Amino acid sequence: MSLSPGLAPDHLDPRDFAHVRVWVFDLDNTLYPPQAALFAQMQPRITAFVCRVLGLTEAEADALRDAYWHRYGTTLRGLMAEHGLDPAEYLRFVHDLDLSALSPDPVLARRIAALPGRRIVFTNGDGAYAARVLAARGLSGVFDAVYGVEHAGWLPKPDQAAFEAVFALDGLSPEEGAFFDDDPRNLLVPHRLGMRTVLVAPERPPHAHVHHHAADLSAFLARLI
Repeated sequence: MSLSPGLAPDHLDPRDFAHVRVWVFDLDNTLYPPQAALFAQMQPRITAFVCRVLGLTEAEADALRDAYWHRYGTTLRGLMAEHGLDPAEYLRFVHDLDLSALSPDPVLARRIAALPGRRIVFTNGDGAYAARVLAARGLSGVFDAVYGVEHAGWLPKPDQAAFEAVFALDGLSPEEGAFFDDDPRNLLVPHRLGMRTVLVAPERPPHAHVHHHAADLSAFLARLI
């Protein structure tokens, strides 16, 4: 995957990352391109689940799904906070996705593996789903640890307590870390904690807490290593 026409590369001095000892990557739309459209499968499954457990119409459930995502960071967290939902059944249903749109990326795997220090995944999905996605991308074994929402006490990014829980579990010192995510909201806390932040997205919105923009993660890493 190459840079889209008209997208200038982010100004990058590898020395900005010389202090980094832990590389933290989001999963969805970060370690695979958004064109895989897994969220296009996931969102109607979330709506269907909300319809079933809360007895809502599809329109009501879809509106609630979106409202909880904005208010709580994930629909799951909203359902847990407002309705006492057990997350296990939700995650099994919502993450039962067809991953055939994903393909192995050996170049990306080599570039991540070449990063000095620890390499970890921190996702708002659960560990079982993350393992399936990483396997489909040919990234199994590339990371030293994979942390799902269950490792954060079921708190999602961008909640600061979620970051603190995972960082404590990993023994990560934020001032020695870099965080890669496709959602600018999820980079605010890492920036505040002293991490180097990289937005992995087609375009860069004007956020002061985003240090770097990677329109193409693999190409960005190639410039780092």
